Amino acid sequence: MQWRALVLGLVLLRLGLHGVLWLVFGLGPSMGFYQRFPLSFGFHRLRGSDGPTSPASGPAGRSGTPGGPSWLQSPFPGAAAAGRRRAPRRPEPGVCGPAHWGYVLGGRDRGRDEYEKRYSGAFPPQLRAQMRDLARGMFVFGYDNYMAHAFPQDELNPIHCRGRGPDRGDPSNLNINDVLGNYSLTLVDALDTLAIMGNSSEFQKAVKLVINTVSFDKDSTVQVFEATIRVLGSLLSAHRIITDSKQPFGDMTIKDYDNELLHMAHDLAVRLLPAFENTKTGIPYPRVNLKTGVPPDSNNETCTAGAGSLLVEFGILSRLLGDSTFEWVARRAVKALWNLRSNDTGLLGNVVNIQTGHWVGKQSGLGAGLDSFYEYLLKSYILFGEKEDLEMFNAAYQSIQNYLRRGREACNEGEGDPPLYVNVNMFSGQLMNTWIDSLQAFFPGLQVLIGDVEDAICLHAFYYAIWKRYGALPERYNWQLQAPDVLFYPLRPELVESTYLLYQATKNPFYLHVGMDILQSLEKYTKAKCGYATLHHVIDKSKEDRMESFFLSETCKYLYLLFDEDNPVHKSGTRYMFTTEGHIVSVDEHLRESPWKEFFSEEGGQDQVEKSVHRPKSQELKVINSSSNCNRVPDERRYSLPLKSIYMRQIDQMVGLI
Repeated sequence: MQWRALVLGLVLLRLGLHGVLWLVFGLGPSMGFYQRFPLSFGFHRLRGSDGPTSPASGPAGRSGTPGGPSWLQSPFPGAAAAGRRRAPRRPEPGVCGPAHWGYVLGGRDRGRDEYEKRYSGAFPPQLRAQMRDLARGMFVFGYDNYMAHAFPQDELNPIHCRGRGPDRGDPSNLNINDVLGNYSLTLVDALDTLAIMGNSSEFQKAVKLVINTVSFDKDSTVQVFEATIRVLGSLLSAHRIITDSKQPFGDMTIKDYDNELLHMAHDLAVRLLPAFENTKTGIPYPRVNLKTGVPPDSNNETCTAGAGSLLVEFGILSRLLGDSTFEWVARRAVKALWNLRSNDTGLLGNVVNIQTGHWVGKQSGLGAGLDSFYEYLLKSYILFGEKEDLEMFNAAYQSIQNYLRRGREACNEGEGDPPLYVNVNMFSGQLMNTWIDSLQAFFPGLQVLIGDVEDAICLHAFYYAIWKRYGALPERYNWQLQAPDVLFYPLRPELVESTYLLYQATKNPFYLHVGMDILQSLEKYTKAKCGYATLHHVIDKSKEDRMESFFLSETCKYLYLLFDEDNPVHKSGTRYMFTTEGHIVSVDEHLRESPWKEFFSEEGGQDQVEKSVHRPKSQELKVINSSSNCNRVPDERRYSLPLKSIYMRQIDQMVGLI
């Protein structure tokens, strides 16, 4: 009998040791950051001898395309022909609950791989302060050099330390002339960044300079979209900072201020209004001369984002002035574009003829030409509370999920390629090419605003992997070739913006590490003698002599806010929203007052919105994919990776990083 007891004891001991090893080495329960996943013994199937399955392997139950990612496949067979719809993926309820028991039992520090070692755990306060100061120093270096070497011209050439204005010798140089209007663009664009960083003396000095030296009575032909988001938006933001009775950023008031910035915004908007005249569709011309109006040889083709992303700034101006004109023309343009979407897919193209309404560019994606159109549908609703804006956004987001999204169903569990949003034909939903552009990196931030945090985590991780490979984001990246298609990086802010918003949503230190990587890359590769320069080539790191204004208005601002936990933006109790140019706007009831609402509906705009779209009942009027309201993430859940190591490694492999 003793030998039987001894054998039984050895068996139990062995089983116990296996159980301990199972917990210690990460084979325990799934740990999605915002979902509770069931215990799965099939998880090891993703692992091969070197990590995840090949990128060619598709989701469970579906074979991927041989030799390439499953992103090449349609999200479901016969989608366009059958008109089928995938139900929106919603985070499971109870996402604010306590940490999974497997995490608690497993401990934080045992059995961690290289990803956990690098990114998990607290980000020391001293390091955070150091990164905050580095971000502030980056802004100051660029701003001071602009003021010393370029003002009153529009931009700084940071390599040769001189200013840049419109290219008068070559009117066809749209890369320059669309943006630079001979109105001290960089100074105007940077106003609210000065306030957010608490530099009241320089903010006051800069505002007075703008009031006293900037004029829009210029023979400059500029793009309506760029003038609106960079200049009009900044003037309105700075005006609201000056007139805010709470003054959360310190004393930003201007002695004897008489609404000059608001008057300047009005003057500029009036000069942009001719773009909305004499178009058969109501979609504006892309460019306007600030003195003479629409040029005689003006192009009748415009991009969807350029024409449909004016509502936030024009709406704020209308509501501050009590003049419906500006909001009305911007809304008319949005509704006209919305009415032109495909009846089969619900998608929009990227280039349209403003006279005929014919789609010249039939590509539908999330990057250049479409990005801020979707962004402003949601942000207009947040600011103004108009139900039709949310209805349009919900319908657009559903179509994006149905036709643009590829990869496995869930971000943080299952098999197959990671989620990615591709470029498709707006009418058929079929893949048009295999590249994505850097502007699409804004989309995870937008998903954070609607509560689709899990999907945002995966898409952000993909762009971050590209950043890690090159130390920057190439303007276009071919995911099939694992190589850039367009090699320059003009200091864009979109990845930083999404990083900041994901950190605010999760408080996960992983995103502080991401921000530190971005900061250090910018310092290492883009710093020049008198500022920060565009990377001409992300591989050889050669530079172009240009520092775009959004580097100071967005890139530096989001990096600073990422590390400045105690900033009034986070602590003042006021709710803030950022425009597509990163200008800060307080969300308050005053902007939701619209005495002309009935006027809009009388003009027939409501009928336009109703074309081929399900109008949800009042109880259904909520953002698709929004998770349950979660004010904060419990402390014990903030130090695990937002995306499991196996999936991070998979993404790194798919961009050629490892």
